[in-house]
Amino acid sequence: MKIELKINGKPFIADFGLPLSIGIPLSRENNPGCYYTNPPEFKPIMVEGFTGSIAEGGTVNHFELSLAPHGNGTHTECSGHIYNNGQVITDVLAKYHFLTQVVSISPTKQHNETFVAGEAIDQLNLQAGVTTMVIRTLPNTRAKLSKDYSGTNPTYISVEAMEKIVAQGIEHLIVDVPSVDPEVDAGKLSAHKSFWQGERQNHCTITELAYMPNDLADGLYLLNLQIMNIELDVSPSNPVLYSLKPM
Repeated sequence: MKIELKINGKPFIADFGLPLSIGIPLSRENNPGCYYTNPPEFKPIMVEGFTGSIAEGGTVNHFELSLAPHGNGTHTECSGHIYNNGQVITDVLAKYHFLTQVVSISPTKQHNETFVAGEAIDQLNLQAGVTTMVIRTLPNTRAKLSKDYSGTNPTYISVEAMEKIVAQGIEHLIVDVPSVDPEVDAGKLSAHKSFWQGERQNHCTITELAYMPNDLADGLYLLNLQIMNIELDVSPSNPVLYSLKPM
């Protein structure tokens, strides 16, 4: 299936038959993790007279999945993550398709910290009408697919950079790092708070621990941001990109 759409008056085609997922799959092992979260657990339901595993003699697979969305793989969160405002992700994310721009940024290293600096946002050439930004940090390796970030002080988004992202009109931010804030910041959560200012608490989201492969070019895409229908501040998610070709 192909659709035609106009962006700033120019016609494009998106092919829904060629999805590009940037969500990291949850598996039984080798998942990325952060904040000392236990790995996800896939456990067959076992009761008297019933075995929920074909491999163990059952007639069907019937597994219980235990996970912590903020620490186990790609997830999309709303302002309810840091505020006691009653917000859940299904209320905040009421639309699922957006014009997005993928950008690659080399973080700044300073005083044993690695972060996306405000200057890096200044250098971006964001297209008009873009409401979603996908940030790929460099260097970019497949180790991101299974890395345990706990205790490593991973890359984050500086407050200055976040303020500039907000000023650009970005309402949905996707990053390949565990958090937009430092791993240890005494609970300040400054980047999160800069992103969710005022009314932005009601309609803006942050997606963390995505993975953008190196063969995914920077540029404009159509984004389908897929989440579970779950009343929680966060959901495991699968952001899917579609290339846009000029007509």
